[in-house]
Amino acid sequence: MSELTTTAEGLSSIEAKKRLAAVGRNSFSEASGTSAIATLARQFRSPLVLILVFAAGASAAVGEGHESIIITAIVLASCLLSFTQEYGASKAVQALREVVAHKATVMRDGEEISVSASEIVPGDVLHLSAGNLIPADGIILEARDFNVSESALTGETFPAVKSPGISDVAAGLAARSNSVFTGTSVRSGTATVLVVRTGRRTEFASIAAVIERRIPETEFARGIRRFGYLMTEIMLAIVILVLVANLLLHRPLIDSLLFSLALAVGLTPELLPAIISVTLARGARAMAKAGVVVRRLDAIENLGSMDLLCTDKTGTLTEGVIHLDGCLDAEGKASQQVAVWARLNATLQTGLKNPLDESIASAEDATDCLAHYVKVDEIPYDFIRKRLSVIVRESETSGNLVVCKGAVQNVLEVCTSILVSNSSQSIDARIRADIETRFKTWSGQGYRVLGLAIRRLSPDRACTRQDETDLCFAGFLLFLDPPKQGMAETLASLASRGIGIKVITGDNRYVAAHLAESIGLAKKRVITGQQLARMTKNALFAVASKTDLFVEIDPNQKERIVEALQSRGHVVGYLGDGINDAPALHAADVGISVNSAVDVAREAADIILLERDLGVLGRGVDDGRKTFANTMKYISITTSANFGNMVSMALASLFLPFLPLLAKQILLNNFLSDLPSLAISTDNVDEDQTRMPRHWDIAFIRRFMLTFGLVSSFFDFMTFGFLIFVAHATAQTFQTAWFIESLITELAIVLVVRTRKAFWQSRPSALLVWLTAGTFLVAVATPILPYAAWFGFVPLPLPIMAGLVAITIMYLIASEATKHLVLLWHTRFLHARRGKSTHQLSTRPETGYRTVCCA
Repeated sequence: MSELTTTAEGLSSIEAKKRLAAVGRNSFSEASGTSAIATLARQFRSPLVLILVFAAGASAAVGEGHESIIITAIVLASCLLSFTQEYGASKAVQALREVVAHKATVMRDGEEISVSASEIVPGDVLHLSAGNLIPADGIILEARDFNVSESALTGETFPAVKSPGISDVAAGLAARSNSVFTGTSVRSGTATVLVVRTGRRTEFASIAAVIERRIPETEFARGIRRFGYLMTEIMLAIVILVLVANLLLHRPLIDSLLFSLALAVGLTPELLPAIISVTLARGARAMAKAGVVVRRLDAIENLGSMDLLCTDKTGTLTEGVIHLDGCLDAEGKASQQVAVWARLNATLQTGLKNPLDESIASAEDATDCLAHYVKVDEIPYDFIRKRLSVIVRESETSGNLVVCKGAVQNVLEVCTSILVSNSSQSIDARIRADIETRFKTWSGQGYRVLGLAIRRLSPDRACTRQDETDLCFAGFLLFLDPPKQGMAETLASLASRGIGIKVITGDNRYVAAHLAESIGLAKKRVITGQQLARMTKNALFAVASKTDLFVEIDPNQKERIVEALQSRGHVVGYLGDGINDAPALHAADVGISVNSAVDVAREAADIILLERDLGVLGRGVDDGRKTFANTMKYISITTSANFGNMVSMALASLFLPFLPLLAKQILLNNFLSDLPSLAISTDNVDEDQTRMPRHWDIAFIRRFMLTFGLVSSFFDFMTFGFLIFVAHATAQTFQTAWFIESLITELAIVLVVRTRKAFWQSRPSALLVWLTAGTFLVAVATPILPYAAWFGFVPLPLPIMAGLVAITIMYLIASEATKHLVLLWHTRFLHARRGKSTHQLSTRPETGYRTVCCA
C-alpha cells in the first residue's frame, strides 16, 4: 500500500483522476475498433483496392495519365464512402455497448461507490463478491470463503481458493493464492482487493494472444465467408480466361490487363463489408430502441435465425417479484420464530443476494430482530451444497446459533432431528416422508419452497464448515412468483415467429409443471437433473428436442442441454443471468442476458435485454430478421445484375473488334450502381420475410445468380445485337449506350429482388427511392455531363435511346417473372426436402448451417 500510496479507505476522487490520466483506461480490447485512422487504413488494405492501385500505376506507366487519375479518383471515392459508413457504424455500436458497460465497486473518498471498470486505477481498493468479473490484477487484503474461477488463465476447471498472505514472486499464476487477475470471476465468497495492475499491464493482457477465448464463428459469418469464396472463384476464372483470350486475339497488353482488372472489380461486391457493418449497426440501434442491446454485431443474424428459446422461469416467465408468502414450522403452521431465523440468514449473509433473500430481508420487522443478534461467521452459498449458513450470537453470554437455509432436500440431508413444539426429536422415515409430502403439495400449488434448520453451539467454540451438520429441521419458507400477465399471449407470439420454448430451471418438477400449465406451455415430457446425469451423450441428443421442461438442473448440465439441442440441428441461444449460466451462454449460438445480471453472465452474453421480458426479445428477433433480410438483398442485387453484366462484357470482348466498355467506364458503372445499395440498411422489409427463421443457403444463392445471370446476359446480347446490326453504332456510341443500359438494368433489379412480392406491391424506403432515382438521372444524362469526354462517352441518337427503353422494360418484366419462378421452385424444393426428413432434423450438410437454440 505504501508503494502505491494508498490506504484501506481507497483513493480520493482527485487522485483517481490523476492516475487515470497517467496510466490510461483499464482496457486492452476493442481499443482500436473505433479508431478513425485504423478504419480508414483498413479500406486501403482491401485486395480490390490494391488491384485498382496497380491498374492506376500501370496506366500512368504507359502514358495514360488521365485514365490513371480517373481510376485513382474512383478508388478514393469508394474508400471514403466505405470509411464513412463503417466508422459511423462502429461509433454507434460502441455507444450502445456503453449502456451495458461493466461496473465495479471501489472505495473512493472513504466511501463505497460503483464506477466503470475502465476507470479503475492502481491503488484502488475493490470489493468483490460472488458473480463479479474481476476487472484488474490485485492482492487480497481480506477474504471470506473466497473462490475464484481462473479457467480463462490457467485452464483449471475447479475454482481456486484465495486468501490473504504472501506468495513467491516467481510462482506461477495458479500458485498465487493471495492474488486475483483480470478476466477471472468470483464463484463464491467475498474479498477486499488492492489493485496493482490495470489494462495492458495485467497478466491477462500479457498472454491474451494465447489464452483468449475464440468466439465461435456464427452462421452469418460462415455464410459471408462462403459467399466470398464463391465470388472469388468465379472472378478468377472469368478474369484469367478473358485476359488470355484477349492476348491471343492480339489486343494491346495494357488495355487487356486493365479491362480484366476492371472486370474483377465489377464482379466483386466491394461494398459488402460496409453494407454489412451499416446494416448490422442500424439493426443494433433499432433493437436498442426495443430494449435489446447488442454486444456482438454478428449475433444479430443468429438471433433472427433461432427456432428454440431456452430460458429459466424466474423473472422471464414469471413476474420476477418474489413474495415471501409464508414462514411455517416443521408441522406446516405459521411461525414467527422461523421468520426471525430466516431474516437473520438472509440479511447478515454477505455473498450474492438473490430475490429470495431480498424478499425475506424486505419484511417490515426485519430490522427489529437484527438488533438483538451479532453475526459471528457465515458459510456462503454454493451450487453444490445449495445451502447458506449464518452463525450468530444473541448476547455475550449465550451460545452461537447456526441458521441454515436452502433447497429442502439439501437442508434435510444434513439434519438429524426436527423441531416440533420447541423440542427436537430424531428424524425417522415417517417424518422424512411427511416433510417430502408437504414439499410436493406446496410445490404443486406453485410455491418455491426452501427448508430452514438450526444448530446451537457453545460460545467458545471456533466455527467451521463442519458445523453445517447434525442440524435440527425447523421449518419451511414459501415464496410465490406469479406468472407474468399476458405470458400466454407472448409465448403464442413467439410461436408464430417459429420459436419454441424450452424451460431449464433448478426448481423442482412440481413448481415448473404448475407454471407451465398456468401459461399454456407444453409439458409433454419432463427430464430431471438426476435423469440427465445418468444419460449418455447420444441418449440426451435423442430426447432433448422432444423435452419441454428440464427441471432440478445442476449448473454444469445446462451446457450439455444446449449442445444436445444444437446437435439436432437447432439454432441455440441461452437466456440466463446467473454465475452458473456463463458456460451455457458461451456454448449457445446466441448468449442472451439481462442488464441486471451478474458480471460474468453479462460478459458471456452476445445480447443484453434491458428488461427481462420475452416480448422485448420478440421485437429484437424481428429486428434481427430485418437486418438479415436487408443484407441478403444486397447480395441478391450483386449476384444478379453484376454477374450477368460482367459475364456479358467478358464474352462480348471476345468477338467485338473493340472493348465493350473501357476499364474506367466499368469502374464508374460499378461505383454508380453501388450508390443505391448504401440505402439498403434503411429499406422496408416485408412481413413475410420476418415471419419465420431464415438461414444462409449458398446453394440457393448460386442458383439465383446463375438463373438471373442468364436472363441478364440474354438481354445484354439483345442490346449488343440492336446496337451493332440495327443501329450500326460506332465503338464510342456502343460503349455509351451499353453503359447506360447496364446501369439502368442494375437499378431496375434493385426494385425487383428487394422483395418476394411483385415489386409494385412492396414499398421501398424513401432513401432507397431517392438514391435509385438520382442514379438513374445521372445514367441517362451521362453523355451530356461535363465528365463525359473524360470517360469516352458521346451523345446518343433518339432511336438508340428509344431502343434502350424498350429493352429495359422487357428486362424488367422478364426479371419479375424469373424471380417468381425461382422462388416457387425453391419453395417446392424445401417442402420436398422436409418431407424426406420428417422423423429427423437435418443439419443441412449441403449448406453447412444449423439451427440455433436460445436459452
